[in-house]
Amino acid sequence: MRMKRLDHFGIDVADLARAERFYTEVLGMTVQMRLPDQVLLRYGDGACALFLKPDRVAGSIEQIRNPLGKSHHCFEVSCDELAEAQQIFAERGIPHHAPIDWGDHDCLYFLDPDGNLLEILAYR
Repeated sequence: MRMKRLDHFGIDVADLARAERFYTEVLGMTVQMRLPDQVLLRYGDGACALFLKPDRVAGSIEQIRNPLGKSHHCFEVSCDELAEAQQIFAERGIPHHAPIDWGDHDCLYFLDPDGNLLEILAYR
């Protein structure tokens, strides 16, 4: 078997409406479908499913202090968008790590409202 691409990924959230606002307003995803316990979002050529888990315990702020080696989802953006994201995160109080320079790309780790660790990266 050979995988062709990642079609979608799922994220557990305690508050579906709050998560939908974050993923659409901050990350620019669009709603494809709403169900009582989930929302399917589109971005680029991928999709993200938000699953309502009312008893979900939010991830710890500690994971953003040293995000390397931790389970996360990463999205590619342009260099300009990476710079804008840092400003948006600071203005909105979104927990994030300082950008990390990997030589051929920079990345920025951040937390969604449920404490899910996410990353954006921009190749130079």
